[in-house]
Parts: sequence; C-alpha cells; structure tokens
Amino acid sequence: MRLLATLVLEAKPEEDVNKQEILAVFEDAASRPLAYAQAWKDRTGGKVVGSFPMNFPGEIAHAAGTLPMILQESDDAITLGHGLLFPFYCGYTRSMVDQAARQEFNVLDAIMFGDHCVQLLGMADAIRMQLPDTKVIFFQLISSMCDPWTFGRAVESFEVLKNELEEFLGSKISDEAMHESTKIFNRNRQMIRKLYEMRKSGAVSLSAVEMQHIVKSSMIMDKVDHNKLLEQFMAYVEANPEPEPKGIRLHLSGHFCQAPKREVLDMIEDCGAIIVGDDLYHGFRYISTDVDEAGKPVEALAKWYMERNTGVPCPTRVQNDVDWDSFLLKAMEQEKAAGMIVLMAKFCEPHMYYYPEVKEAFEKKGVPHLLIETEHESMAIEGLKTRVETFLEIVKRRQAA
Repeated sequence: MRLLATLVLEAKPEEDVNKQEILAVFEDAASRPLAYAQAWKDRTGGKVVGSFPMNFPGEIAHAAGTLPMILQESDDAITLGHGLLFPFYCGYTRSMVDQAARQEFNVLDAIMFGDHCVQLLGMADAIRMQLPDTKVIFFQLISSMCDPWTFGRAVESFEVLKNELEEFLGSKISDEAMHESTKIFNRNRQMIRKLYEMRKSGAVSLSAVEMQHIVKSSMIMDKVDHNKLLEQFMAYVEANPEPEPKGIRLHLSGHFCQAPKREVLDMIEDCGAIIVGDDLYHGFRYISTDVDEAGKPVEALAKWYMERNTGVPCPTRVQNDVDWDSFLLKAMEQEKAAGMIVLMAKFCEPHMYYYPEVKEAFEKKGVPHLLIETEHESMAIEGLKTRVETFLEIVKRRQAA
C-alpha cells in the first residue's frame, strides 16, 4: 500500500510542497492509522508497538527500532465488540475491543497498556483474550503526583517497561539510542507547539480539524518522517502569511483518550467560532512537555511524566498543588478566548468526577462555557448546533456588555 506520506516524501522536493498537500498527508495517516502501520512494516521490516493513552513514553519503543503508535478509536460502528464489554463503557474502550475482535490489530507485534481508569483495565483483559498471540505489556504508573516516592516509583515503572521491551525484542536499548529518540520526539513537540502559538496569535490559519490531524498523525507516523513534513510545513506557513481568521475565540477542553469527531469540530466553527487553544489529548495535552535530553534517559522520562501533569493537569492524576480549572482559566486568558466548550466523552468517569469543579470555578469567575457530551455512535448534530449557536450568542452579548 502506498500512502500519501510515502509519495510526498519521495516524489517532491521541499520547496515544491505546499500547505494543503502536507495537511492531506497528515489527514491520510490520521484517518488510516493501521494502514499506515502496515505500510511502514512492509517497507522497513520492523515491529509495530501499539499503546494506549495517555502516558506511554514512545521514546523507548522508538529507540528499540520499532514504530510506536497510539491506537485510535475507529470511525466504524461497533459490531463484534458489543458482546465483549458492558455498554456503559466509553466509546474508545468499546471500539478498541471491537477492532481486536475483528482482527484489525494483527499488524501489531506488541501492545502497551496503562492504568488510567477502570474501563481501560477491563478493555485490556478483553483484548488479551482476543489476541492471545500478541505480546501484551502492562505498566502501572503511580497516580499520586506529589508524594515523596512518586518519582522513584515512576522510574521503576519505566525501567520495568524498558526491560520487558528488551526481552520481547531480544536486544538491549542503549542510552545513546534513547537520547537520540528523545531529541527527535522533542523536536516534533516543539514544532507543533510553535504552530499552536502561531494559531493563537493569528499568524497561521488552522481549523480545529487540521490541527487535530497534525497531532493525531504525530501519534501514528514515524517521528523522523513526521518531522520532515512538519519542517516543510513550518517553512511554508512562515513564508506565506495568511489573514487572521475572524470569529468568536474559543478554547476546547476534554477528550482524554479519543479524538473528537470531525463533524463536531466543523460544526462548532461553522457556527462562527474559531478555536485558538485546547487541552485535548489529540491536541496540546499530547505535545505540551519535552523530555530532558541530558542525564539518565529513564529518569528523564519519569521527570517528564511528573512535569506534564503540571503543564496540563489531568483528572486521572492527583496533585495537591495543581488545579485543572485554574489551568483552564489561565490558558483562556493567554489565548484571549471568550468562552470554552467542554467535550466530554460519554461514560468517561475521570472527566465526570472532575467536571463539577471546572463548572463551579467558571461560574464563579463569570466565564461562559458549554458542556457537550460526545459518543462513539452517531450524534444529533443539528441539536448540538442549536446549543452552540445559542452559546455563542450569549458570549457575544457578554462581550458587548
């Protein structure tokens, strides 16, 4: 299979590639992640290591010469998976089990599981049963972020993960390879963060869907190839400034595991909003924090794990000196956002538990926000559109007042 990424990287000199062509590459990889993995595997003969959100350090798997990719919710309707998980599990977990039951994960040589919520644990057990020949590695990261033993426990967890990968691959992962992979991953995060800054300032026009494709493809593609395309993309947008988009500036929040559906993002912007910032997992949350390139690599990853919760707080972690609601209010102030839309995946327990604190903080400050519950199955877009239009009218009246 020939993907757009391969065609663009091989066929066109850097100066001939434009913004839309590269965005099409990112969209292609984001829309067909398993097809990309199979094409990469056919081309390189390497192994593919799938992982689940949100704290898997892809640098370890990359340093081992594999393709680390974060497994994505499918757009397909859930069929076989209905009989394997409770219907009150979130759409992401049910979609993962459904893909495993349909043997769509056969391209994967190993899967890394984490412990971010009870539903992910149930999903892990169901997938183990569906893929008995696929190596499954489970790593548990301490969720209490401010205890004196947190750093040491995180180091231990990443050491165990590294050792299991080495045992599975039959070779050692050197510190030199880890350092090199860290530089590649940091470069990727830094370029995407620069795009966020450019979008916030109006220096580049990128829709919510386009930004999601950039981040989502980074979760899937070989980081070296993704960096090459990002460098071409950055050069193009910096050399070809666009008019600043007009609309009501909004921040998007939520969705910790799966990407928001395209039709929801398009609908919000079609109503007259422009998204100037987010803390979505398929957004700023994923690329918020770099790994220290000096010192011992595993310790640097443990430090990264702790610092990223300070950079963008997560309700699956516990940290006394960090508040997600305070982060959101500060981020909106920096973005000059007039309101926030919260995208809550249906049955996402960590988000449901924390949302009342966000709601209380925003109401206390008089900052308008709208909660939209999303689900894997089809949603009533026209009904949601009416709610978003009403919300934006409220925001405009508050701005006028």
